[in-house]
Amino acid sequence: MLNVRSMDGAGRGRSDDLTTRARIRDAAILLFGRDGFERASVRAIAAEVGVSPALVIHHFGSKDALRAACDQFILDELFDRKDLLRSPRMSEALQRWMADIDQFRPWIDYLGRMLIDPSPASQELFDAMLASTRTMLAEQAEAGTIRRFDDPEMIALLVTASSAASLILRKQFTRTLGGDMFDPAIVRRMTIPTLELYTHGLYTDDRLLRAAREALDRSAGPTDGKGDNDPHQDPDPPTAAPSPAPPTAPPTAS
Repeated sequence: MLNVRSMDGAGRGRSDDLTTRARIRDAAILLFGRDGFERASVRAIAAEVGVSPALVIHHFGSKDALRAACDQFILDELFDRKDLLRSPRMSEALQRWMADIDQFRPWIDYLGRMLIDPSPASQELFDAMLASTRTMLAEQAEAGTIRRFDDPEMIALLVTASSAASLILRKQFTRTLGGDMFDPAIVRRMTIPTLELYTHGLYTDDRLLRAAREALDRSAGPTDGKGDNDPHQDPDPPTAAPSPAPPTAPPTAS
C-alpha cells in the first residue's frame, strides 16, 4: 500500500495533508504514472489506499476528474502559477525530487505519462517547460554564459525536447544503463558527458554548418525573375521576344 506519509510530506507545507482525498490523489499519481491512465482502474486505486471504489467516486466524481486533480497537483508543484516564466521554480523542484528519488519517484513517473498522453494539462506542461527554457536561455545569453543563436526559439524547443526525452524514455535509459537514471551513480556518470555535449558539441569544426547554410541560402532564392536571393540566377535575364501576331483571315467578298 502507498506510503502516504512520505508522499504527503513532499509538497509545499503538505505535511499535514493526510486526508482521504489526498491519499486517493497520491495513490492515483502512483498508479497512473506506473501503469498509465488507461490501465490504472478506480478499483486498483481504491485498493492501494484501502478504501472502496465508491469512496473514490464520492471524492472526485469520476476517473477523469481524478486525473485532472492529479495533473493540477503536479503542475502546482512544478510551476509558480502566477508566473509560469519563472524558470528557477521548475529547476528547483526537479532538483529536490531527484535528490530524494525514492520519495518523489511517483511524481517523476507521472510527469513522463503527462508528456505522452494527450490532455490539456499535457499541453500546459510542455508549454510551461518551453517558456521556462526560453527564459533561461535568454537570461544566460544576456549574461554571456551561452552563445547567441540565429533562431533562439528553435534552440529553446530542441533543449526542451531533450529534457522531456529523459522523462519519457526513462525506462529505456534504465534498461540501457543498468540502473535508474536518477540513481546517484548514474547521475554522476551522465554529468560530464552531458556537459561535454553542451559545452563542446559533436563536430570538431563548422564545415557541415557552413555547408548547410550555403545550401539553404541557395534553395531559399526564387526560381525565376532576377533572382535577388539566388547566386545561380542571371541577375539580368534577357527579355523574351514578343510572340508574332496571328495571321488575319483574308477579307471576304461582299
